[in-house]
Amino acid sequence: MLFARSPRTPGLLTLFLATALLCQTAIAQQKSSPTTGAKPKIRTVTAFLNLDRAQYKEQIAEALQMLRRAKTIFESRGYEVETIRIATQPFPEYTKGLTPQQTITFFKDLDGLAEKENFAPGIGPAMLNVDDPESQADLLADIITNTKHIRGSIVIAGEDGVRWRGIGAAARAIKKLEDSTEHSQGNFNLGAIAVVPPLSPFFTAAYHTGFGHQFAIGLESANVVAEAFRDATDIDSARQKLITMLSGAALEIERHANRIDQETGWAYVGIDLSPAPLKDVSIGVAIENLIQQPFGSAGTLTAAGTITAAIKSIAVRQTGYNGLMLPILEDTRLAERWSQGRVSLDGLLSFSAVCGTGLDTVPLPGDITVEQLDLILSDVATLAVKWHKPLAARLLPVKGKGPGDVTEFKDPFLVNAVIQPYEPGPR
Repeated sequence: MLFARSPRTPGLLTLFLATALLCQTAIAQQKSSPTTGAKPKIRTVTAFLNLDRAQYKEQIAEALQMLRRAKTIFESRGYEVETIRIATQPFPEYTKGLTPQQTITFFKDLDGLAEKENFAPGIGPAMLNVDDPESQADLLADIITNTKHIRGSIVIAGEDGVRWRGIGAAARAIKKLEDSTEHSQGNFNLGAIAVVPPLSPFFTAAYHTGFGHQFAIGLESANVVAEAFRDATDIDSARQKLITMLSGAALEIERHANRIDQETGWAYVGIDLSPAPLKDVSIGVAIENLIQQPFGSAGTLTAAGTITAAIKSIAVRQTGYNGLMLPILEDTRLAERWSQGRVSLDGLLSFSAVCGTGLDTVPLPGDITVEQLDLILSDVATLAVKWHKPLAARLLPVKGKGPGDVTEFKDPFLVNAVIQPYEPGPR
């Protein structure tokens, strides 16, 4: 009753109540703000470099200066940057005149530089053009066999349609890496890419065809999708919540990317909003939050389409896939559902019809044949051409392993899983 008879009491009380209300409103707004909820990680800042074999060390040093500056800027704003990467034009363009052994020696040196300087190197695709020789794919397999960090790809479909020669060459390269690398792990560094344009920041598809001196950003944001879909009451509200949450981070990241562009002279070309997962940061969990069923059940296709539609609507400069990534062995929940037999190759291809996934880090029995690999890659290429969308395949047959065996990959980005039977269907 201290202020009961004071003429100033109503003003003080009103001020107190108004202040309390403002504080509560601010707290509520802060909790709902996209910048204070789940925050994506930056999976990669990728520089695109037009490599000159004669001066590649100087070029890489310059690219690393930009990449490390970018890493510092993003981390100062609270974004963890997982990797910095350098991707080149297609490697046959800058290894002309070298023998196969000289080419392998060159890439061994590049691989050693990558380990020393802590960046991930991508050397672009073999057989980018329809008339490129299949020997380029064979050479790529030899390069990957003899290096640790280098990634590359083989084009199996383009704007001109399915590349049947590329498919055959990719199938043979996959089988070769199965036989020639420890635990058959070399295929983690090889991608078969279909209708994938230049300037994607994600490996193994990253490459460019111009003058370079550009950079792009790829996100690791499965955690944002998981939070957006948690306790969702319907598809539309879940999609809108994801747009709101991811837009806030994407716009902020792009603002800093434009600053890097201005400060360094490296041209920012866009961001790939595909919500890449990593182990327990799981897109499988995110989808299960929405459909309330195990991944692979009815509703999974709808969830895949919902995520892709949300990503496509975000108003930033987009490059790369900008869809949904479902890498079986990079996601703990996906690996679990694969091991349970809830996910199949056909299921993954059906999801690819509404998102940008393909067949990523899929374990296969070691006795799968080149002809069977050819058929799987043909399905990926045909789907990409039919819907004019970027798809890729990283198929991981494991030498000496069969259905029911567990993979034994030793890589910080991979989860081991049970190998399922390959069922090619009736003939």
